[in-house]
Amino acid sequence: MKHRSGAVRLALFTFLASLGACGGLGGSIIKSVPSKPETAVSRPAADAEAARGYVATLGELHSGAPAAQAEAFQAARVAAESAPTTLNRLRYALMLALPGHAGSDPVAARRQLSDLVARPELLLPSERALASVLLAEVDERLVLAAENRRLQQEAAGRDKDRSAALAKRLQTELDENARLRRAVEDAQKKLDAVMEVERSLTGRGNPPKP
Repeated sequence: MKHRSGAVRLALFTFLASLGACGGLGGSIIKSVPSKPETAVSRPAADAEAARGYVATLGELHSGAPAAQAEAFQAARVAAESAPTTLNRLRYALMLALPGHAGSDPVAARRQLSDLVARPELLLPSERALASVLLAEVDERLVLAAENRRLQQEAAGRDKDRSAALAKRLQTELDENARLRRAVEDAQKKLDAVMEVERSLTGRGNPPKP
């Protein structure tokens, strides 16, 4: 799972940095996050509590087995659709953005994160930091993916042009060989005709003796 470590470390570092002004995380990582109202809350304790839940989500999805990942992703999707609170939507967006599991979808993650970032008044400080970092990371991945597709298409185009050039050259050589073969055949026919004429003339010039 090395390809997922960068995104996880980046998200965790962002949380730690954003919570420095809030007195640190404190306590152990919890498995779930209590719901909160859809209003801006600036209390350090609430911010730290929400952050611990998101960190737990990252850790569970990062280290879980495929079956556990699929179950967690499905639960987050259902929660975001049935109760689209900021908390549920951000947790779902976080899972969409994290690479390396079956539910990862950077395009959908960018859409979800863009909607959340567009309303910063509904986000806690740590949530704003996480959403911004993940959105930037997803944008970068999509740009790199688009560039990779472009390079692959260019390479495929060059291979196609090279194959077409080779096929044209081969056909030209085949046509030239056929032309030379016909020329040789015509020359041979003319030579045979001349030799036949010479034999005929030679036969008439030397009548048989009585």
